[in-house]
Amino acid sequence: MGGVKMSISCTTPPCYNISPNLLFPPLKSKLSFPYKHTNNFLKINPLFLHSTTLHNNINYFTASSSTILSGNVDDDVLPLVLDSASDPPLIFDGTTRLYISYTCPYAQRVWITRNCKGLQDKIKLVPIDLKNRPTWYKEKVYPENKVPSLEHNNEVRGESLDLMKFIDSNFEGPSLLPDDPAKQKFADVLLSYTNSFQKYVTASFKVEGVNAETHAAFDYIEDALSKFDDGPFFLGQFSLVDIAYVPFIERYNPFLLDVKKFDLTEGRPRLAAWIREMNKIEGYKQTQTDPKLLVESYKKRFLLFAFILCRPRSDHRCHRLAVLIQVC
Repeated sequence: MGGVKMSISCTTPPCYNISPNLLFPPLKSKLSFPYKHTNNFLKINPLFLHSTTLHNNINYFTASSSTILSGNVDDDVLPLVLDSASDPPLIFDGTTRLYISYTCPYAQRVWITRNCKGLQDKIKLVPIDLKNRPTWYKEKVYPENKVPSLEHNNEVRGESLDLMKFIDSNFEGPSLLPDDPAKQKFADVLLSYTNSFQKYVTASFKVEGVNAETHAAFDYIEDALSKFDDGPFFLGQFSLVDIAYVPFIERYNPFLLDVKKFDLTEGRPRLAAWIREMNKIEGYKQTQTDPKLLVESYKKRFLLFAFILCRPRSDHRCHRLAVLIQVC
């Protein structure tokens, strides 16, 4: 079977449609993480368990599921993940390709942008297995060996925020940045803050409870959502800024609730409303992962590494690890 077929419908803008779903609802799949027993706890390789298992589950889902997803242009099929045993596509043959991972939040940003521009038939998805990467990807496509990357006009570009802006500026479809100079300026501020936001939130992943930095980061988001009153999004209307943040909040929300019993929307009504509105964006909904899978993958990435590597007076070591393991 070839993949999950997406039945597509469109409103204006083409990535925005109404849905009753709230707060990152789980996809209706039966995916699970097989548990591997070991007599030596320290020999568990959490990244192997995370990446290989998650990609296998996604490949099973895309290959055999009959679930119908809703999108925003004619039909879209999620391709199977390519690994070291996979043949390369016909690179530099004039086809525009977006190399992603179904599990990477940075790649998800660009994937959402592509969907919300209505470019499913213009930009082909090429999903890569991050744990078992094809050698041809580094050798022939992108020497940085990271995702996302965009193959277009015989050139390959990288970096998620740059790719989002490039696609918005150089391809057809509705603009995802406003013309208002004040909104453009605020967009620059918020896009510049994304790395700090991730750092401040993940600072709580290696300690007991939720620290002040994490609270402050979510308070910053709550305040930012009050800047413009012409809509529920960061710039009032839906934009690249929302796309830049949503893959991370999609992951932080269920993880913090499960592990820390921390509801990031409590006392933050604008953030809660923003999440609800984001779940009406068809171009985003196509890219979502079951929250249970996200929680399990984050537990393996953060909690097990913290147990093994974190020692008294080595907090800086844990922080560097938290940053590194989010790199796709």
